[in-house]
Amino acid sequence: MTSPLRLFLLACISSLLTACSGDSSTAATAAVDAPDALGPRAVGYSSFTAVDAAREDRSLLVDVWYPVDDEDTDGAPPAEYLLLDPFGLPSAVALEGPPVSTRPAQPLLVFSHGYGGISIQSFGLMEALASHGFIVVSPEHTGNAQSSPTDSFDEAAANRVPDVSFLIDTMFSRNRDPQDEFHQRIDESAVGVVGHSFGGMTAVGMAAGWAGAPPDPRVTAIAPISAVIDGALQSDDRPSPNAGFTEEQLESITAAVMLMGGTEDTNVPIGNNAIAFEQMVNASPLYKVDIIGANHNHFAAICAIAGWLLDRGWGPDIWPALGAEALIEPYETTCGPDVLAIEEANRLQNLYVVSFFKSQLREERGYDPFLSPELAETEPGVAFAAK
Repeated sequence: MTSPLRLFLLACISSLLTACSGDSSTAATAAVDAPDALGPRAVGYSSFTAVDAAREDRSLLVDVWYPVDDEDTDGAPPAEYLLLDPFGLPSAVALEGPPVSTRPAQPLLVFSHGYGGISIQSFGLMEALASHGFIVVSPEHTGNAQSSPTDSFDEAAANRVPDVSFLIDTMFSRNRDPQDEFHQRIDESAVGVVGHSFGGMTAVGMAAGWAGAPPDPRVTAIAPISAVIDGALQSDDRPSPNAGFTEEQLESITAAVMLMGGTEDTNVPIGNNAIAFEQMVNASPLYKVDIIGANHNHFAAICAIAGWLLDRGWGPDIWPALGAEALIEPYETTCGPDVLAIEEANRLQNLYVVSFFKSQLREERGYDPFLSPELAETEPGVAFAAK
Protein backbone atom coordinates (compact mmCIF):
# COMPACT_ATOMS: atom_id res chain seq x y z
CA MET A 1 0.00 0.00 0.00
CA THR A 2 1.29 3.45 -0.88
CA SER A 3 0.77 6.09 1.79
CA PRO A 4 -0.70 9.56 1.13
CA LEU A 5 2.71 11.03 2.01
CA ARG A 6 4.40 8.78 -0.56
CA LEU A 7 1.89 9.90 -3.18
CA PHE A 8 2.49 13.53 -2.34
CA LEU A 9 6.25 13.12 -2.65
CA LEU A 10 5.80 11.40 -6.00
CA ALA A 11 3.75 14.36 -7.16
CA CYS A 12 6.38 16.79 -5.93
CA ILE A 13 9.14 15.22 -8.00
CA SER A 14 7.02 15.47 -11.13
CA SER A 15 7.97 18.16 -13.59
CA LEU A 16 4.47 19.55 -13.18
CA LEU A 17 5.21 20.33 -9.56
CA THR A 18 8.43 22.28 -9.69
CA ALA A 19 6.84 24.55 -7.12
CA CYS A 20 7.69 21.97 -4.48
CA SER A 21 11.31 23.09 -4.79
CA GLY A 22 10.31 26.62 -3.96
CA ASP A 23 9.64 28.15 -7.38
CA SER A 24 7.09 30.84 -6.54
CA SER A 25 6.03 31.17 -10.19
CA THR A 26 4.30 27.78 -9.97
CA ALA A 27 3.29 27.93 -6.34
CA ALA A 28 -0.36 27.32 -7.19
CA THR A 29 0.39 23.81 -8.37
CA ALA A 30 2.07 22.93 -5.09
CA ALA A 31 -1.09 23.28 -3.05
CA VAL A 32 -2.33 19.72 -3.38
CA ASP A 33 -3.76 17.51 -0.67
CA ALA A 34 -3.18 13.77 -0.76
CA PRO A 35 -6.18 12.52 -2.77
CA ASP A 36 -6.26 9.09 -1.13
CA ALA A 37 -6.86 10.64 2.30
CA LEU A 38 -9.56 12.95 3.60
CA GLY A 39 -9.09 16.53 2.48
CA PRO A 40 -8.76 19.65 4.63
CA ARG A 41 -12.46 20.55 4.74
CA ALA A 42 -14.94 19.48 7.37
CA VAL A 43 -17.95 17.73 5.83
CA GLY A 44 -21.62 18.51 6.28
CA TYR A 45 -24.57 16.33 5.35
CA SER A 46 -28.24 17.06 4.76
CA SER A 47 -31.12 15.77 2.69
CA PHE A 48 -34.10 17.24 0.88
CA THR A 49 -36.89 16.22 -1.46
CA ALA A 50 -36.97 17.67 -4.97
CA VAL A 51 -40.13 17.59 -7.09
CA ASP A 52 -39.92 17.86 -10.88
CA ALA A 53 -43.11 19.58 -11.99
CA ALA A 54 -42.20 19.04 -15.64
CA ARG A 55 -42.35 15.25 -15.16
CA GLU A 56 -45.70 14.77 -13.46
CA ASP A 57 -44.37 15.95 -10.11
CA ARG A 58 -41.74 13.23 -9.99
CA SER A 59 -40.31 13.25 -6.46
CA LEU A 60 -36.68 12.48 -5.59
CA LEU A 61 -35.15 12.10 -2.15
CA VAL A 62 -31.71 13.70 -2.34
CA ASP A 63 -28.69 13.42 -0.03
CA VAL A 64 -26.09 16.19 -0.02
CA TRP A 65 -22.51 16.22 1.22
CA TYR A 66 -20.71 19.56 1.26
CA PRO A 67 -17.65 21.39 2.62
CA VAL A 68 -17.97 23.21 5.95
CA ASP A 69 -15.84 26.00 7.39
CA ASP A 70 -14.00 25.02 10.57
CA GLU A 71 -15.70 27.68 12.69
CA ASP A 72 -19.10 26.16 11.91
CA THR A 73 -18.35 22.65 13.16
CA ASP A 74 -18.77 23.31 16.88
CA GLY A 75 -21.84 21.63 18.29
CA ALA A 76 -22.82 19.89 15.05
CA PRO A 77 -23.68 16.23 15.77
CA PRO A 78 -22.41 13.35 13.64
CA ALA A 79 -24.54 12.64 10.59
CA GLU A 80 -26.56 9.45 10.54
CA TYR A 81 -27.42 7.62 7.34
CA LEU A 82 -30.83 6.03 7.62
CA LEU A 83 -30.71 2.31 6.92
CA LEU A 84 -33.52 0.71 8.89
CA ASP A 85 -36.03 3.24 10.10
CA PRO A 86 -35.55 4.56 12.78
CA PHE A 87 -31.96 3.27 12.96
CA GLY A 88 -29.12 5.07 11.22
CA LEU A 89 -25.46 4.39 10.58
CA PRO A 90 -23.43 7.15 12.30
CA SER A 91 -20.79 8.78 10.15
CA ALA A 92 -17.23 9.05 11.42
CA VAL A 93 -16.66 12.00 9.07
CA ALA A 94 -19.80 13.97 8.20
CA LEU A 95 -21.71 16.33 10.49
CA GLU A 96 -25.46 16.80 10.48
CA GLY A 97 -26.60 20.09 8.99
CA PRO A 98 -23.89 22.70 9.67
CA PRO A 99 -23.77 25.72 7.31
CA VAL A 100 -22.33 25.27 3.85
CA SER A 101 -18.82 26.66 3.48
CA THR A 102 -18.87 30.34 2.54
CA ARG A 103 -16.31 29.75 -0.19
CA PRO A 104 -17.79 30.76 -3.57
CA ALA A 105 -17.64 28.74 -6.78
CA GLN A 106 -17.41 25.21 -5.40
CA PRO A 107 -17.72 22.48 -8.06
CA LEU A 108 -20.88 20.37 -8.19
CA LEU A 109 -20.95 16.59 -8.51
CA VAL A 110 -23.95 14.31 -8.90
CA PHE A 111 -23.63 10.68 -7.79
CA SER A 112 -25.95 8.04 -9.28
CA HIS A 113 -26.50 4.74 -7.45
CA GLY A 114 -26.72 1.24 -8.87
CA TYR A 115 -29.78 -0.61 -10.17
CA GLY A 116 -32.35 -0.85 -7.36
CA GLY A 117 -29.84 0.72 -4.96
CA ILE A 118 -29.75 3.44 -2.33
CA SER A 119 -28.47 7.00 -2.45
CA ILE A 120 -25.95 6.48 0.37
CA GLN A 121 -24.45 3.35 -1.24
CA SER A 122 -21.02 5.00 -1.62
CA PHE A 123 -21.08 7.45 1.27
CA GLY A 124 -17.34 7.03 1.93
CA LEU A 125 -16.52 8.37 -1.52
CA MET A 126 -19.04 11.19 -1.10
CA GLU A 127 -17.46 12.20 2.22
CA ALA A 128 -14.00 12.13 0.68
CA LEU A 129 -15.07 14.32 -2.25
CA ALA A 130 -16.77 16.84 0.05
CA SER A 131 -13.66 17.01 2.24
CA HIS A 132 -11.71 17.98 -0.87
CA GLY A 133 -14.06 20.86 -1.67
CA PHE A 134 -16.89 19.40 -3.77
CA ILE A 135 -20.62 19.75 -3.25
CA VAL A 136 -22.05 16.29 -3.93
CA VAL A 137 -25.73 15.46 -4.43
CA SER A 138 -27.01 11.90 -4.63
CA PRO A 139 -30.61 11.19 -5.61
CA GLU A 140 -32.52 8.05 -4.80
CA HIS A 141 -33.91 7.29 -8.25
CA THR A 142 -37.60 6.77 -7.58
CA GLY A 143 -38.90 3.58 -9.20
CA ASN A 144 -35.42 2.08 -9.39
CA ALA A 145 -34.38 2.25 -5.74
CA GLN A 146 -34.37 -0.34 -2.99
CA SER A 147 -37.38 1.42 -1.45
CA SER A 148 -39.35 1.58 -4.73
CA PRO A 149 -38.35 -1.17 -7.21
CA THR A 150 -41.32 -0.57 -9.50
CA ASP A 151 -39.83 0.40 -12.87
CA SER A 152 -38.85 -1.91 -15.68
CA PHE A 153 -35.27 -1.77 -16.96
CA ASP A 154 -36.20 0.56 -19.81
CA GLU A 155 -38.36 2.79 -17.60
CA ALA A 156 -35.51 3.10 -15.11
CA ALA A 157 -33.02 3.92 -17.87
CA ALA A 158 -35.32 6.56 -19.33
CA ASN A 159 -35.53 8.35 -15.97
CA ARG A 160 -31.84 8.41 -15.12
CA VAL A 161 -30.44 11.23 -17.29
CA PRO A 162 -33.50 13.47 -16.74
CA ASP A 163 -33.18 12.91 -12.97
CA VAL A 164 -29.58 14.11 -12.98
CA SER A 165 -30.28 17.07 -15.27
CA PHE A 166 -33.20 18.07 -13.04
CA LEU A 167 -30.96 18.00 -9.98
CA ILE A 168 -28.39 20.18 -11.71
CA ASP A 169 -31.25 22.62 -12.47
CA THR A 170 -32.34 22.42 -8.84
CA MET A 171 -28.89 23.12 -7.41
CA PHE A 172 -28.34 25.97 -9.87
CA SER A 173 -31.65 27.48 -8.75
CA ARG A 174 -30.54 27.20 -5.15
CA ASN A 175 -27.23 28.81 -6.07
CA ARG A 176 -29.14 31.82 -7.46
CA ASP A 177 -31.59 32.15 -4.57
CA PRO A 178 -30.43 34.74 -1.99
CA GLN A 179 -32.51 32.99 0.66
CA ASP A 180 -30.96 29.56 0.11
CA GLU A 181 -28.01 28.14 2.05
CA PHE A 182 -26.30 27.25 -1.24
CA HIS A 183 -26.56 30.82 -2.57
CA GLN A 184 -23.42 31.71 -4.55
CA ARG A 185 -21.68 28.57 -3.35
CA ILE A 186 -21.68 26.62 -6.64
CA ASP A 187 -19.51 27.03 -9.70
CA GLU A 188 -22.03 26.49 -12.49
CA SER A 189 -19.24 25.98 -15.01
CA ALA A 190 -17.80 23.01 -13.04
CA VAL A 191 -20.22 20.08 -13.05
CA GLY A 192 -19.36 16.40 -13.04
CA VAL A 193 -21.19 13.09 -12.65
CA VAL A 194 -19.95 9.92 -10.97
CA GLY A 195 -21.91 6.70 -10.69
CA HIS A 196 -21.61 3.01 -9.97
CA SER A 197 -22.98 0.17 -12.11
CA PHE A 198 -26.35 1.39 -13.49
CA GLY A 199 -25.28 4.74 -12.07
CA GLY A 200 -22.09 4.43 -14.11
CA MET A 201 -24.28 4.03 -17.19
CA THR A 202 -26.09 7.17 -16.03
CA ALA A 203 -22.78 9.02 -15.98
CA VAL A 204 -22.04 7.87 -19.55
CA GLY A 205 -25.56 8.86 -20.55
CA MET A 206 -25.00 12.40 -19.28
CA ALA A 207 -22.27 12.79 -21.91
CA ALA A 208 -23.65 10.56 -24.69
CA GLY A 209 -27.41 10.60 -24.24
CA TRP A 210 -29.29 7.50 -23.11
CA ALA A 211 -32.71 5.88 -23.35
CA GLY A 212 -34.21 8.74 -25.33
CA ALA A 213 -32.70 11.55 -23.24
CA PRO A 214 -30.10 13.87 -24.80
CA PRO A 215 -26.71 14.54 -23.22
CA ASP A 216 -26.39 17.48 -20.84
CA PRO A 217 -23.70 19.89 -22.09
CA ARG A 218 -23.25 21.34 -18.59
CA VAL A 219 -21.54 18.10 -17.55
CA THR A 220 -17.89 18.35 -18.55
CA ALA A 221 -16.39 15.42 -16.61
CA ILE A 222 -17.72 11.94 -15.87
CA ALA A 223 -16.43 9.01 -13.82
CA PRO A 224 -18.38 5.84 -14.65
CA ILE A 225 -17.51 3.01 -12.25
CA SER A 226 -18.32 -0.58 -13.25
CA ALA A 227 -20.63 0.62 -16.00
CA VAL A 228 -22.19 -1.62 -18.66
CA ILE A 229 -20.95 -0.36 -22.03
CA ASP A 230 -21.58 -3.40 -24.24
CA GLY A 231 -24.80 -5.20 -23.33
CA ALA A 232 -23.39 -8.47 -24.65
CA LEU A 233 -20.78 -8.49 -21.87
CA GLN A 234 -23.11 -8.15 -18.89
CA SER A 235 -24.02 -11.19 -16.84
CA ASP A 236 -27.74 -10.39 -16.62
CA ASP A 237 -30.07 -11.19 -19.49
CA ARG A 238 -31.60 -7.82 -20.22
CA PRO A 239 -32.44 -7.73 -23.93
CA SER A 240 -32.84 -4.01 -24.36
CA PRO A 241 -31.31 -1.39 -26.64
CA ASN A 242 -30.62 0.55 -23.45
CA ALA A 243 -28.45 -2.22 -21.96
CA GLY A 244 -25.33 -0.63 -23.39
CA PHE A 245 -24.13 2.12 -25.71
CA THR A 246 -23.49 2.16 -29.44
CA GLU A 247 -20.14 3.03 -30.93
CA GLU A 248 -21.71 6.22 -32.27
CA GLN A 249 -22.83 7.23 -28.79
CA LEU A 250 -19.38 6.63 -27.33
CA GLU A 251 -17.69 8.49 -30.18
CA SER A 252 -19.93 11.49 -29.51
CA ILE A 253 -18.52 12.02 -26.00
CA THR A 254 -16.22 15.03 -25.74
CA ALA A 255 -16.22 15.38 -21.95
CA ALA A 256 -13.32 14.30 -19.77
CA VAL A 257 -13.78 10.64 -18.79
CA MET A 258 -12.31 8.34 -16.19
CA LEU A 259 -13.37 4.71 -16.49
CA MET A 260 -12.97 2.59 -13.36
CA GLY A 261 -13.72 -1.05 -12.61
CA GLY A 262 -12.53 -4.20 -10.89
CA THR A 263 -10.70 -7.06 -12.56
CA GLU A 264 -12.72 -9.63 -10.56
CA ASP A 265 -16.11 -8.11 -11.37
CA THR A 266 -18.40 -10.86 -12.66
CA ASN A 267 -21.48 -8.63 -12.70
CA VAL A 268 -20.02 -6.06 -15.08
CA PRO A 269 -16.80 -7.51 -16.55
CA ILE A 270 -13.84 -5.18 -16.85
CA GLY A 271 -13.95 -5.70 -20.62
CA ASN A 272 -16.65 -3.05 -20.73
CA ASN A 273 -14.07 -0.41 -19.89
CA ALA A 274 -11.67 -1.73 -22.52
CA ILE A 275 -14.40 -1.31 -25.14
CA ALA A 276 -15.19 2.20 -23.95
CA PHE A 277 -11.52 3.15 -23.90
CA GLU A 278 -11.19 2.19 -27.57
CA GLN A 279 -14.43 3.78 -28.73
CA MET A 280 -14.45 7.06 -26.76
CA VAL A 281 -12.14 8.54 -29.37
CA ASN A 282 -13.17 12.15 -28.75
CA ALA A 283 -13.19 12.15 -24.95
CA SER A 284 -10.43 14.43 -23.68
CA PRO A 285 -8.70 13.42 -21.55
CA LEU A 286 -9.59 9.73 -21.21
CA TYR A 287 -8.36 7.53 -18.38
CA LYS A 288 -8.89 3.85 -17.60
CA VAL A 289 -8.25 2.60 -14.08
CA ASP A 290 -8.56 -1.15 -13.41
CA ILE A 291 -8.43 -2.04 -9.72
CA ILE A 292 -6.77 -5.45 -9.56
CA GLY A 293 -8.68 -7.90 -7.41
CA ALA A 294 -11.76 -5.73 -6.95
CA ASN A 295 -15.21 -7.12 -7.61
CA HIS A 296 -18.42 -5.24 -8.36
CA ASN A 297 -19.15 -4.43 -4.73
CA HIS A 298 -15.74 -3.13 -3.73
CA PHE A 299 -16.91 0.28 -4.97
CA ALA A 300 -19.84 0.55 -2.54
CA ALA A 301 -20.19 0.69 1.25
CA ILE A 302 -21.15 -2.98 1.49
CA CYS A 303 -18.74 -3.79 4.31
CA ALA A 304 -19.55 -0.68 6.34
CA ILE A 305 -23.27 -1.37 6.16
CA ALA A 306 -22.80 -5.06 6.95
CA GLY A 307 -20.51 -4.13 9.85
CA TRP A 308 -23.18 -1.83 11.24
CA LEU A 309 -25.70 -4.68 11.21
CA LEU A 310 -23.24 -7.08 12.82
CA ASP A 311 -22.35 -4.57 15.53
CA ARG A 312 -26.00 -4.50 16.52
CA GLY A 313 -26.03 -8.28 16.81
CA TRP A 314 -27.94 -8.73 13.56
CA GLY A 315 -26.16 -11.51 11.67
CA PRO A 316 -26.74 -12.62 8.07
CA ASP A 317 -29.24 -15.22 9.26
CA ILE A 318 -31.76 -12.48 10.04
CA TRP A 319 -30.91 -10.09 7.21
CA PRO A 320 -33.76 -11.40 5.03
CA ALA A 321 -36.23 -10.49 7.77
CA LEU A 322 -34.73 -6.99 7.86
CA GLY A 323 -35.14 -6.54 4.12
CA ALA A 324 -31.38 -6.91 3.60
CA GLU A 325 -31.23 -10.34 1.96
CA ALA A 326 -29.54 -8.82 -1.09
CA LEU A 327 -26.62 -7.85 1.14
CA ILE A 328 -25.63 -11.42 1.99
CA GLU A 329 -23.86 -12.43 -1.23
CA PRO A 330 -21.95 -9.13 -1.65
CA TYR A 331 -20.89 -9.27 2.00
CA GLU A 332 -19.60 -12.82 1.69
CA THR A 333 -17.65 -12.11 -1.50
CA THR A 334 -16.33 -8.65 -0.65
CA CYS A 335 -15.68 -8.38 3.08
CA GLY A 336 -13.75 -11.55 3.93
CA PRO A 337 -10.01 -12.06 4.48
CA ASP A 338 -9.36 -13.83 1.18
CA VAL A 339 -10.20 -10.96 -1.16
CA LEU A 340 -8.85 -7.47 -1.80
CA ALA A 341 -9.14 -5.49 1.43
CA ILE A 342 -12.06 -3.09 1.21
CA GLU A 343 -9.90 -0.35 2.75
CA GLU A 344 -7.43 -0.63 -0.11
CA ALA A 345 -10.18 -0.63 -2.73
CA ASN A 346 -11.66 2.49 -1.14
CA ARG A 347 -8.27 4.18 -1.02
CA LEU A 348 -7.62 3.59 -4.70
CA GLN A 349 -11.12 4.67 -5.67
CA ASN A 350 -10.72 7.92 -3.71
CA LEU A 351 -7.21 8.50 -5.08
CA TYR A 352 -8.30 8.44 -8.69
CA VAL A 353 -11.79 9.96 -8.44
CA VAL A 354 -10.64 12.90 -6.32
CA SER A 355 -7.61 13.54 -8.54
CA PHE A 356 -9.70 13.33 -11.71
CA PHE A 357 -12.32 15.84 -10.64
CA LYS A 358 -9.74 18.15 -9.04
CA SER A 359 -7.84 18.19 -12.31
CA GLN A 360 -10.82 18.55 -14.62
CA LEU A 361 -13.31 20.70 -12.69
CA ARG A 362 -10.87 22.86 -10.72
CA GLU A 363 -8.02 22.79 -13.25
CA GLU A 364 -5.64 22.15 -10.40
CA ARG A 365 -2.68 20.89 -12.38
CA GLY A 366 -1.01 19.64 -9.23
CA TYR A 367 -3.29 16.60 -9.40
CA ASP A 368 -2.27 15.62 -12.93
CA PRO A 369 0.72 13.55 -11.72
CA PHE A 370 -1.68 11.31 -9.83
CA LEU A 371 -3.25 10.51 -13.20
CA SER A 372 -0.03 9.35 -14.82
CA PRO A 373 1.62 6.05 -15.78
CA GLU A 374 4.52 6.96 -13.51
CA LEU A 375 2.33 7.00 -10.42
CA ALA A 376 0.54 3.83 -11.51
CA GLU A 377 3.89 2.05 -11.57
CA THR A 378 4.08 2.59 -7.81
CA GLU A 379 0.62 1.11 -7.30
CA PRO A 380 0.75 -2.67 -7.89
CA GLY A 381 -3.00 -2.82 -7.40
CA VAL A 382 -3.75 -0.71 -10.46
CA ALA A 383 -3.60 -1.16 -14.22
CA PHE A 384 -3.71 2.33 -15.74
CA ALA A 385 -4.05 3.76 -19.22
CA ALA A 386 -4.53 7.27 -20.55
CA LYS A 387 -4.94 9.06 -23.85
